[in-house]
Amino acid sequence: MEYPVYLDNAATTAVDPAVVEAMLPYFLSAYGNPATLYSVGMMAREAVDHAREVVADMINASPDEIVFTSGGTEADNAAIKGIASAYQEKGKHLITSAIEHHAVLEPMETLAHSGYQLDILPIDSDGRVSPEYLKHHLRPDTILVSIMHANNEIGTIQPIGEIGAICRQNGTLFHTDAVQTFGKIPIDVREQKIDLLSVSAHKLHGPKGIGFLYVRRGTKANRFMEGGGQERGYRSGTLNVPGIVGLGKATELARERMESEGKRLTTLRDVFIAKLVNTIPGVTVNGSRTHRLPNNISICIEGVQGEVTLLALDAARICASAGSACSTGSMEPSHVLKALGVSRDLARGAVRLTLGRETTMESLDYTLDVLEQSVQGLRQLAGA
Repeated sequence: MEYPVYLDNAATTAVDPAVVEAMLPYFLSAYGNPATLYSVGMMAREAVDHAREVVADMINASPDEIVFTSGGTEADNAAIKGIASAYQEKGKHLITSAIEHHAVLEPMETLAHSGYQLDILPIDSDGRVSPEYLKHHLRPDTILVSIMHANNEIGTIQPIGEIGAICRQNGTLFHTDAVQTFGKIPIDVREQKIDLLSVSAHKLHGPKGIGFLYVRRGTKANRFMEGGGQERGYRSGTLNVPGIVGLGKATELARERMESEGKRLTTLRDVFIAKLVNTIPGVTVNGSRTHRLPNNISICIEGVQGEVTLLALDAARICASAGSACSTGSMEPSHVLKALGVSRDLARGAVRLTLGRETTMESLDYTLDVLEQSVQGLRQLAGA
C-alpha cells in the first residue's frame, strides 16, 4: 500500500534519490575492497575517505576521529563498553539518564550487573536533565556520562554543551547519542566538549545498516570488533562502502538543507500543535515546547488507546507511531513517559508524529481531520 502521509521519520526515513544514485557505482563498478591496492579498490578507498571527511566536518571533528559502524545501536554499545573496559582501573562509576534509548540503558545495566556502579538521573517536567543535578552526582571515579542529545520519543533537546563542560571539568568522559539530531540541528564536538558521539544514517535519508562513532583523539577506548584491524583497530571487518558513501551524501544534503528545513518544520510543528489542542479536547503535549526537535510532535490523547488511534490513522493511509508508549503485550507506559511523570492511563493514549522533508501543511491538515474524527468515534465507543 502506498502511504500518502508518512509521519514516522524518527523511526526511519526514505532514502533520498540522490543518495541512491551516489551509492550505485559502489555496487556495480567501483566495488573493490578499500583495503586493496589496485585501482578498483583505491576508488572505493577514496570514496570512503571523502565520506569520512564530510561527516567529520559536520560535527567539527577530524576524519581520523570517525569510526564507521553498522548504526546507532552498535555505536552506543561500542562507546559504553569500550570506555568501561578501558578505564576500569580509574573507576567503575557510570551516569546516564532515565530517558535514554535502550541501546544506552541496556549496556549500562549489563555493566551494573557485572560490578560497575550506575546512577540514572531523573528529568524535569520538560524532559530535560539538570546540569546542576549531574554535577552533584559526579565523583572522582566517574568514568563515563552518557546523555542523549535529543530524545527519540518526546523530542526534548538536552543541554549537552553545559553537560559536556561539567564532565570535562571533572575529568569524566562524555558520550551523547545524536541519532535523532545529526543533520537536524547543529553539533560541534569541540565547543560542546563531547568525547564520543553516535550517529545512524537512516534517520537523515541515508541507508540502513550504517552509522559512525566519533571518538575524540586521545580518548582510550577498547576495540569492539577484532579481526583485520580496520577502522584504526576499533572495528575490524570489510567496510560497507556503498553504505558509507550513502551516509556521506545524506550528510551533504542535510547540511545544505538543515537551516531552511529546520525553520520550515518548526513552523509546521507549532501550527499543527496549536490546531490540535484547539480542535481535540484532552490532548497533552509531551516534553518541552521550546527545547524540542523541529520535527517532533509527541502527544497523549485522553480517553483513547494510542494503538487503536494508530490503526485508524493507518486505515486512512497515515503512518505514525505510539512512540513506544506501550511494550508488546503490555499496557505499561514507556520508560520515557514514566520518567516524565505521565500517568499510566494517559500514557495509553500516546501518539508520536515526526515530520520530514515530504511533510506539508496540507498533509497535516488531512491528518488532523482524520485524528479528530477517529478520536471522537473512539470516545463514543468507549462511552457506550
